[in-house]
Amino acid sequence: MTKNIAAVRGMNDLFAEDVIYWQHIEASLRRLASMYGYQEIRFPLLEQTELFQRTIGEVTDIVAKEMYTFADRNGDSLTLRPEGTAGCVRAGIQNGLLYNQIQRFWYMGPMFRHERPQKGRFRQFHQFGAEVFGLPGPDIDAELIFMSARLWELLGIKDQVVLQINSLGTSAVRACHRQELVAYLEQHKAELDEDSLRRLYTNPLRILDSKNPAMAEMLAGAPKLLDYLDEDTTAHFDKLRQLLDAAAIKYEINPRLVRGLDYYTLTVFEWVTDSLGAQGTICAGGRYDGLVEELGGKATPAIGFALGIERLVELVKAAASLKAAPDIYLIMVGELALQKGMLLAEELRNDLPEISLVSNCGAGNFKAQFKRADKSGARLALVLGEQEVAQGLVTVKYLRSDEMQQQISISELVNFLEKRS
Repeated sequence: MTKNIAAVRGMNDLFAEDVIYWQHIEASLRRLASMYGYQEIRFPLLEQTELFQRTIGEVTDIVAKEMYTFADRNGDSLTLRPEGTAGCVRAGIQNGLLYNQIQRFWYMGPMFRHERPQKGRFRQFHQFGAEVFGLPGPDIDAELIFMSARLWELLGIKDQVVLQINSLGTSAVRACHRQELVAYLEQHKAELDEDSLRRLYTNPLRILDSKNPAMAEMLAGAPKLLDYLDEDTTAHFDKLRQLLDAAAIKYEINPRLVRGLDYYTLTVFEWVTDSLGAQGTICAGGRYDGLVEELGGKATPAIGFALGIERLVELVKAAASLKAAPDIYLIMVGELALQKGMLLAEELRNDLPEISLVSNCGAGNFKAQFKRADKSGARLALVLGEQEVAQGLVTVKYLRSDEMQQQISISELVNFLEKRS
């Protein structure tokens, strides 16, 4: 007996009952990007491995353990993209779109990481990202936060998320902080877990972001990066806070909110929730003014955010019930009714392109077809039998309300459905 072939672990099939939430979220994201004047950019799923080694960092878990990397037939090392910012920056540099220009880009699509699948975290996952180039001030930092805040409004989940912000200063600021941080952590070396010990001298800032509860009290006493900000970086952070306050956007200052790579500067932010268990971050953003130059371009200020669509789906599901259902189900019994009905369905689709209409196929008597109509979730059933065909009528039956069924002239049907839509 032939063995069934299963999907790759952590890469999931989606069906109608889930896809409707994806479509709702994707439509909301496209609408959001349009509202703010962002332009869509599309770049490959596969990139040169070096792109991610240089942007994510070879000492990170993503590069060291999680990337899908392989050699192609020419011996080149290629990687399925684990995130979107690197590809967006590479595309901008390669096509001359960044230097001395202001660009607002957005993208959406699958990313890939080989990690243990769990709720809200998969090996093929999907992200929406927004990236801005050429603007150095806190006003664009605020705009991206405004943009993400508006999305929660559009999706009806604003009460389920909390904004956290921090400032990473500049590389010079972080160098001063790093020295004091390492000294502090060395004094508490016995309390560090395995990951933290590995990062102590390579990426100590990331230790502050540890989710290990056993280290929480010790890390709470660690030197705070905010205390090391200079005059310019303090002014940038203060102006961002003023803009958020003026817009009545609530936030928490989280001094442990960090990024581990040198090209990150100034503003970092995350939207978090306690509704998804361990996977509490649904949107993460920050300024990466050094990344374009790191990849060979001219120095360019930049900031962006990315959000996980799978996690948004879970939140939206808990907040609202959406059903994938047609508007109309067309029932046809008898050869004449079938011929007339199939043509009528096409005419309705021509005249009412916004309406979703399912034609019964596969024959069946009235009872069987009504069962299919009800199971489809349609609001209305249009019924054509030999009697209706002979009289030029169609029977309208309401499947989701107590309204009495009625008969409508076929010539008046478009008009009638327009008023009911």
